[in-house]
Amino acid sequence: MHIAELAGKDSLSRRHFMEMTAKLSFGVSLSVPFLPRSFKAQEAGKAKNLIYIFLSGGMTHLDTFDPKKNSSVMGGTTILDTKVDNMKFGMHLTELAKVSDKLAVINSMSSTQGAHEQGEYIMRTGYEKIATIVHPTIGPWAQKLLGKRGKILPDSVLIGESTSNAGFMEPDLSPLPIADPSGGVPNTSLIVEGERFDRRMQMAQKLGQQFTDKFKYGGPSSYVEYYRQANDLLKSEELQAFDISGESNASDYGDNRFGQGCLLARRLVEHGVRVVEIVSGGWDMHLDIATGTASRLPEFDKAVAALIRDLDSRGLLESTLVAVGTEFGRTPEINMNSGRDHYPAAYSCVLAGGGVKGGTVYGETDGSGKKVKANPVKPQDFLATIGHGLGLNMEETVYSPTQRPFTFARKGTPVTQLFG
Repeated sequence: MHIAELAGKDSLSRRHFMEMTAKLSFGVSLSVPFLPRSFKAQEAGKAKNLIYIFLSGGMTHLDTFDPKKNSSVMGGTTILDTKVDNMKFGMHLTELAKVSDKLAVINSMSSTQGAHEQGEYIMRTGYEKIATIVHPTIGPWAQKLLGKRGKILPDSVLIGESTSNAGFMEPDLSPLPIADPSGGVPNTSLIVEGERFDRRMQMAQKLGQQFTDKFKYGGPSSYVEYYRQANDLLKSEELQAFDISGESNASDYGDNRFGQGCLLARRLVEHGVRVVEIVSGGWDMHLDIATGTASRLPEFDKAVAALIRDLDSRGLLESTLVAVGTEFGRTPEINMNSGRDHYPAAYSCVLAGGGVKGGTVYGETDGSGKKVKANPVKPQDFLATIGHGLGLNMEETVYSPTQRPFTFARKGTPVTQLFG
């Protein structure tokens, strides 16, 4: 059967039509549903950019931003003083202690999601993970609600993962994935000559438009737009924004993938990318947490402190909101394997820049870090706080392809007290 004939068949055949179009033209397959394009432009808040650092695996709160005097809870971790009297860190966060006056630490995070996949999902989308729909992360939401910022560079970039999607939104809102921050944008060499590639683009556009016109369904057109944007970037000098090889202060961030990811994030927001997510694994410390924290925390500490200093020195910190999140904390009890297990009832997150009041500690847990005592913050509230900083309209409703209504962060309550 000719590929164009598939457009007029049943839904399974129509999906096959879209897959074949993408595969023949670009060598990709489809996995995301679509939403007709429409957005209401919103005036941006004080933060024009966002760098969201997500520590996948569940960062221990007790050994980082919420240490306790109870030695039976702390194990081998000792308490470190910072520049702020009531802000104490675990002993490995020596560089962040020096910039603590620029940090707002939330020590009252609480979630009901105690499994990795579900916990990460709600902290990055604001919604519980279900089988019937994929929810967008912050980047697609920001572009949907604020409109596209630039002509060439993507509005959002995902560092540390090789694939991305826009959830139920259009594929052309998907963040650009960069698995290796030192490697630049992958697959930037055309596998066919330019004229042949352009002909394939024209064919895909024609097929996508025929499908859209006949079925009033914009999926193929959105995929074509996604690859048109990628092609424009490929041919543009803006591609150099992803090259960190010439950065003179690369060593300040650390010679590791996380540190270089933070450096790339700074470079991207400097070039106009609105939302950069950095996903860093290795925080699931069920075994020997002393060794785990001694390995992971110094890299994290050095990179994030360097990012904050670098943004500040370039005049970008006030316009760039830096957020550090994780899916849950770790148990106050150290287990039989000298590690800590999953603990969603209490954990810590951090904000800096973007109008945030530095030197702030919000919320409190009890003396063992087991229960939230004051000002609990749910994952939806944390994302809503980020949205507030970016000036997103969190009351605006966006509909999925099945006409289900959604709002950013599921109408979480922003912690506005954290902003000056």
